[in-house]
Amino acid sequence: MPQHLTGLSSAVSQGTRSQGSAGADREIAAREAREVADLFELLCSRSRDEVATAPVSSSQLKVLYVLDQHEGINLRTLGEVLGSAPSSISRMCDRLQALGFIERSLSSASRRELQLRLTAQGASYLSDLRARRETMLAEVMASMTPTARAALVQGLIGFRRAANGFPSRTEGSGGVTETA
Repeated sequence: MPQHLTGLSSAVSQGTRSQGSAGADREIAAREAREVADLFELLCSRSRDEVATAPVSSSQLKVLYVLDQHEGINLRTLGEVLGSAPSSISRMCDRLQALGFIERSLSSASRRELQLRLTAQGASYLSDLRARRETMLAEVMASMTPTARAALVQGLIGFRRAANGFPSRTEGSGGVTETA
């Protein structure tokens, strides 16, 4: 394990955290956040190397994930969810439609809006990608001790709960917000 990540590893394995002022806790949390970000980047990098997403870019993959969770949303809402300009979203959807991964149809609520949906081919692509990523992740997790796996799961559950307490960037804008 890289030297700068050993502090997080030892804190997690011991289940301890320094007791001190709120400022010291924030400093510790900031250091741990950097270490987690480094670990996350390492995992993502390994995933990109071992589980290619071609013919879809990472931005286009985000579109597919959103459409998988929010079938029938319009371009404006998709742009709000992703924090992207309408022209960028439209071009990404053009490319995904050309690949046969999404379809656009007139909205039943407003004929001026288009609804976006995954096609069977798009859903199959996501299913295959998820299966390949799960296989890679399962191989890594299988090399962990049961105690370490349990700590990882509990830590991620705690992280999700803490993250759900923060407003999303689309909250209050009428956009779709994703919940865990």
